[in-house]
Amino acid sequence: MRIFCYLASIVIANVVTARFAPLEMGMFIVPIGTFFVGATFIFRDLVQNKYGHKKTYFFIFIALFFSAAVSFSLGDTLMIVAASALSFIISETADTEIYTRLKLPMAWRVLYSGIVGGLLDSTVFVIVGLSPLGAGFLPWAAVPAAIVGQVIVKTALQLVGVWVIIQGQALREKRLA
Repeated sequence: MRIFCYLASIVIANVVTARFAPLEMGMFIVPIGTFFVGATFIFRDLVQNKYGHKKTYFFIFIALFFSAAVSFSLGDTLMIVAASALSFIISETADTEIYTRLKLPMAWRVLYSGIVGGLLDSTVFVIVGLSPLGAGFLPWAAVPAAIVGQVIVKTALQLVGVWVIIQGQALREKRLA
């Protein structure tokens, strides 16, 4: 189920990003798929807990393939597909390695690794894919707002994930007591 949730969140993120206009939240620009991308980091951590560090990379590469295939099939330009793949592999690798190395309770590892992964994902995708350097959908003046908007949403989702994990752990401890 963890693997399914991980892969599904990535595919859904691509589909809703391609099908719906970005949200404009004040000065911030947030693609709808950002809400699902934030969840992928949490699901990836849960996959790693169950299957281990090395097997997680196998699932990341499967997810990368699905992400690129879905993005391309939905009509994204090659530049967007490439930017998405690059940001995905960088952010998922960073999340995996940080999560692995932190010697903290699970909830904090999820939070810290997800924040870094989300920051890298947002920065790389917006600059390589959307800015004048990439497909040119955003002018340079809008790039910071696009990055910050996505980081805010992904961080908020990490906080929700941490809250759910803490609540789940408390419930398990209550049952054992």
